[in-house]
Amino acid sequence: MRSFQFLGQRGQVMAQADIGLIGLAVMGQNLVLNMADHGFKVAVYNRSRDKTEAFLAAEPDNERLIGCFSIEELVANLSSPRKVMLMVKAGAVVDDFIEQLLPYLRTGDVIIDGGNSLYTDSQRRTDYLAESGILYIGTGVSGGEEGARHGSSIMPGGNPQAWPLVKPIFQAIAAQADALPCCDWVGEGGAGHYVKMVHNGIEYGDMQLIAESYHLMRYGLGLSAKKCQKIFAKWNQGVLDSYLIEITAEILTFTDTDGKPLIDKILDAAGQKGTGKWTGISSLELGIPVSLITESVYARCLSALKEERQKAQKCFGKPPKAAKLNKAQQKRMLKAIHDALYAAKIVSYTQGYMLLREAAKHYDWHLNYGGIALMWRGGCIIRSSFLSEIKQAFVDNPTLENLLMADFFRDAIQDAAPAWREAVIFAIQQQIPTPALSSALAFFDGYKTAKLPANLLQAQRDYFGAHTYERVDAPRGTFFHTDWIQSGGRISSSTYEV
Repeated sequence: MRSFQFLGQRGQVMAQADIGLIGLAVMGQNLVLNMADHGFKVAVYNRSRDKTEAFLAAEPDNERLIGCFSIEELVANLSSPRKVMLMVKAGAVVDDFIEQLLPYLRTGDVIIDGGNSLYTDSQRRTDYLAESGILYIGTGVSGGEEGARHGSSIMPGGNPQAWPLVKPIFQAIAAQADALPCCDWVGEGGAGHYVKMVHNGIEYGDMQLIAESYHLMRYGLGLSAKKCQKIFAKWNQGVLDSYLIEITAEILTFTDTDGKPLIDKILDAAGQKGTGKWTGISSLELGIPVSLITESVYARCLSALKEERQKAQKCFGKPPKAAKLNKAQQKRMLKAIHDALYAAKIVSYTQGYMLLREAAKHYDWHLNYGGIALMWRGGCIIRSSFLSEIKQAFVDNPTLENLLMADFFRDAIQDAAPAWREAVIFAIQQQIPTPALSSALAFFDGYKTAKLPANLLQAQRDYFGAHTYERVDAPRGTFFHTDWIQSGGRISSSTYEV
């Protein structure tokens, strides 16, 4: 691979940038400005020359920005080892830019993908670039446009040799929580983007839980948007303190031009960009029941069937009107909804961490579970008050199998469980769908039940497919088959997992 210095019009060496960034959409622009604010010189490039020129024109006095109009020029403006960050659409576009960069890079240079890439792509790219001596980082960046500008949660993974080279930049531009950067090395290969994927899955769950709680208050109890706003604002002062509760309260303050709540004018059909779906797919592949997250994805899919739902309501009738409760009963139910939301939120994080632990085993990653919680305390969408408790749980017990077994979360969910059940029962009575709140409760009940009806499932599988079963009076891993229909046939299944 060749390297060179780019010369200006008079032959002088161009100013050397600390890092280059490709992709000047809003996220990319804000990251660049964040880096410049922290004293780093940044070379920037966008496929559209107009976008590069417009960005530079908006920052005429920023001497830490170097505009480039080709890949060759971008790389030439970078100090060695060269560091190039891609903020482009996930998928083939990332691979395309990698191939464009390779002719101008040399051993020890770094390519960083800061988009929402699938973790398997990051794993593949890490291995592929290592063959050429190029260090690859796939990093999750959470916090949206505001986070990119003022401090995100940054979750880097990939080639460990690259981390010391980008650490000063990443930790400087990351959000800070208790004077600590919300950024640290996550793990090998695709670990960074995997942790970001799980973060987004938890985000799906949190958002759905809040939406269901709002639905119960608004249409189960008949409360106004203004009243719901005050409740969420109050909840944000306690154990539910979080970014998503905070913005929910703020959203409910907005009115339309006619003075009516803006929330009532927004179509109830939610979109998604795929990371929640990826989390569900991975959970199925690894056999980990992240039921709350997958139900949250399905809830969005169901919401998209707007026209069908309208027809179905005409066919089956409207849900009942809001329950007529006196003040004491209403207060009790609001407390139940609060506790249900809190308990289910604990389950959301529990399931996310179960998936992280299994993925680490499967892909041979060395994840710092407590450190991941610290990275999520600031800058990101799921930042909340009890992330410090997650960190402490892993400090107290580094081999903790499940968050529900940590003292803090065990006590919290046991205290909330009776009210949680009351809220779910109320939802059923009012015909209000609560797939996330309900599935979280079902998971909790299943997790704490020593004997489940899977023995019947195993008997059924052995009956129709000779898949075998284990017995309670034999060592685990010893398999049996019953000739249920007295056929005298041999065992046909070759694997227990069918």
